Amino acid sequence: MNDPRLVLASASPRRRELLAELGLHPEVRPPNVDETPHADESPDAYVTRLAFEKAGADVQADEVSLGADTVVVLGDTLLGKPGNPAEAADMLARLSGRTHRVLSAQALVGRDHAGAISTRASALSIARISFRTLGNAEIAGYVATGEPMDKAGAYAIQDAGGVLIQRLEGRRDTVIGLDLSWTLRLLDGAGIERRAERPTR
Repeated sequence: MNDPRLVLASASPRRRELLAELGLHPEVRPPNVDETPHADESPDAYVTRLAFEKAGADVQADEVSLGADTVVVLGDTLLGKPGNPAEAADMLARLSGRTHRVLSAQALVGRDHAGAISTRASALSIARISFRTLGNAEIAGYVATGEPMDKAGAYAIQDAGGVLIQRLEGRRDTVIGLDLSWTLRLLDGAGIERRAERPTR
């Protein structure tokens, strides 16, 4: 039997780049998943549920699908991706001078040759980030770059948003969206080797 084929259930170029660091180039198959939180759902449960839903949305026989989700949590409030520049500026103002958590969940869902679920595993990584105190002009300038618009919490640690951060406790790739130390363990358990994989579709 052939090794299972790896699918990345995410449109994130950042996650593709992280997997490439492991020598993996999976087929990219972004899912269509409702990301509305459930009532009384904890942030941990929310990101883990979404990672599983994304991974399982379109996984086929002889495939293993990797889904992931990342959220910023300030106190008890989830900060997702801003819907417009005003929301991005508001998020950054709320994060200014404060410490928040970044939760990054990843999940594997695999199907065997007959199409039955053969793999179901997940991992949750948490990092803590402290922002510098930001002025209104600095926030406006960063928002004007457009970078915050598709990022949880309205910033990207690996790009220009990195200068907003005063302290990081945890792994940088957790904040980017995929803790590779856990990815390796999950993929090993699913029989995915660290080698380049070519998309088949």
